[in-house]
Amino acid sequence: MNTGKEQIDKLNPFDYQLSCHVRPFGHPRGVDPERFHPIAPYEVDPTRWVKMLWTDQYTGEQYRITTEGFHRSRRKARVKTYGDVLNEFEFHPGSKSADSHGTPSGKQTIGLLQRRHIRVGQIIYIGKESNRVEEAEAGTIHSTQAVYTQYPDPRRDEWESKVLPALRRFPVRVLVRLTNKSPSMLKRTLAGTSVPRGRNRVLLQAALRKIGAL
Repeated sequence: MNTGKEQIDKLNPFDYQLSCHVRPFGHPRGVDPERFHPIAPYEVDPTRWVKMLWTDQYTGEQYRITTEGFHRSRRKARVKTYGDVLNEFEFHPGSKSADSHGTPSGKQTIGLLQRRHIRVGQIIYIGKESNRVEEAEAGTIHSTQAVYTQYPDPRRDEWESKVLPALRRFPVRVLVRLTNKSPSMLKRTLAGTSVPRGRNRVLLQAALRKIGAL
């Protein structure tokens, strides 16, 4: 970004910058919403913001921004206004609370809320501190996978402790009918000689949940 610029116009460490938050469904077509965040050199005049080129901090590609309409285009992002942020705050759901019937509260829930009951499905160890704390607090990180460091414990692996024992309760012919997978693959899985690929593991877990076995 500094190529061909005079020293006074170049970006330097600790310079100010502008950062936008994209409205839901406002990302340019073809980008990953979890890996897209527009930034730009600091500009004091807000009327120029929609006329500037903004840079995606992940790819370096440049886009325009707009605050009008509900959708985006291929090279333009629909970003949030201060009004959008205030409206979201008024109607944001309380994910930790339930309504009087015990169901999760939503945007239109009213009345006295209560704490939701939880059930432990899996225990995963994560680091005491998160990575890139300042970026996470600033809202420029959009995926939890980029923030937390996980420390897997083989003794608590969900596949070994829950899924595989549940699969072994059924004959191979039943699993073939439920998943439409080959008997040879299922036999190797039940014997523990091979672990299915990620997509097949998801399929097997979904089949078990469908029949109430997981």
